[in-house]
Amino acid sequence: MRYYFIILITLLMLPFTGMSQTQDITVADAVDVVVVDDNSAAQEVITLPPLPAKPTGKAFIVISKKDLKLRVYDRNAAGDTIIVAQYPCCMGKNKGNKQKRGDMRTPESPKGKPFKITMIQDASTWRHDFKDGRGNIKAYGHWFLRLETPGHSGIGIHGSTNNEKSVPGRASEGCIRLLDGDIILLKKHFAYVGMPVIIQGETDGPLPWEERARHANDE
Repeated sequence: MRYYFIILITLLMLPFTGMSQTQDITVADAVDVVVVDDNSAAQEVITLPPLPAKPTGKAFIVISKKDLKLRVYDRNAAGDTIIVAQYPCCMGKNKGNKQKRGDMRTPESPKGKPFKITMIQDASTWRHDFKDGRGNIKAYGHWFLRLETPGHSGIGIHGSTNNEKSVPGRASEGCIRLLDGDIILLKKHFAYVGMPVIIQGETDGPLPWEERARHANDE
């Protein structure tokens, strides 16, 4: 009887022994991540419609520095403005509106005056030296959507060849950086020359029409 009792106690202790072993985390288990603000990392779940076969020529983009998202808006069959796509993005290393070249900030569009896409360029062979020891590397993904940003030049929305771990985050020199797969989708299904692009600041909350659009997606 005593023999069976000892076996029973041993079996009961096994789960606890295994638990203590699996809770030990070593440095080798760590994952290299880009740290973003807690508010920026919040997950948003919305219902998106099927991708259009080609750009409608009526969609527009809103980029939020607050939650590090690029959202594409368009109208549905009922005439309601809805979100048709959204992608995580990487912004300028420094917060705030761009003041001068080299300040590592992403420019914010003035209220009521969105920026516009002026060119859609094949950037698959473009290179850049980030002065981080990697040399002159491919850095822009497949496409560069050049923006008209009065007072500042060279700003655009592009991919992230060799820099995908920075998305989402704040690591660019001023441009808006997407994952390579996302810049391909954005160009194929939505982007067009003349497309309005609104860039909101870190303290800007969603506008009333944006809130209505998010609710319209789930109706």
